Amino acid sequence: MILDNIIDLESYPIGDRNFRNACKRTFDLDGVLEMPGFVKDEAVKSICAEGLTNSQAIYAKTELHTVYLSPQDPQFPPEHPRNRLVQSSKGCLTDDLIPQGSALRTLYNAELFREFLCAVLEEGALFEYADPLSSINLHFAEKGQELGWHFDNSSFAITLMIQAPEKGGQFEYIKDVRDADSGEMNYSGVAEALDGITPVETLNARAGTLVFFRGRNSMHRVAPNEGDVTRILAVLAYNAEPGISLSESARKTFYGRIS
Repeated sequence: MILDNIIDLESYPIGDRNFRNACKRTFDLDGVLEMPGFVKDEAVKSICAEGLTNSQAIYAKTELHTVYLSPQDPQFPPEHPRNRLVQSSKGCLTDDLIPQGSALRTLYNAELFREFLCAVLEEGALFEYADPLSSINLHFAEKGQELGWHFDNSSFAITLMIQAPEKGGQFEYIKDVRDADSGEMNYSGVAEALDGITPVETLNARAGTLVFFRGRNSMHRVAPNEGDVTRILAVLAYNAEPGISLSESARKTFYGRIS
């Protein structure tokens, strides 16, 4: 499958230097870059069909976790923002279950697409994970499922909406709540976010929308899916160095298996 059949290259000329620079400026300023209709409808439909066909292999899990995605700290009381628990529940199809001929895999591996990502992210190169599960994931959220408030451990995330929910399931975020590099966790700001005091920014991405997001310092969540249509999101994960695998313990946690 050629890239012209996957990406709307007329609307998104990802090989053009000026276009890349404009995308980088937006991403640097906002910490988010939304590209509606980036992937063409037919390609999105084929990816969706592949995921639904493989639905029996979805690994589903519900868990409680802190906003910081780390164990609770006994130095703080349970009700402290450092230790407050939120719920996440979703299903996942791992990379090894994505067909070799899938438009999603073609997109992920395309040299032009990676060059575009590198330009926007200001990375020298991007590489797939060395383990067989982590590079491409399809996330499924049925009615009532959600991702609780959290910060990412990685510096960026690349996602592609495959099937939008009919109600709920919106992506919500609050920019620059903490400064992880300086160790400023901003517990009071986290508490206000968890209590619903802080206004949130919202993305209601439709199918085919590519999103860049910096979530290391911006608190974010996926609100509960309130409709009967499953929310399906592709997560395209890359590393700045070759040969890196997600740890076995992380794979066991996220996928229920290590290979």
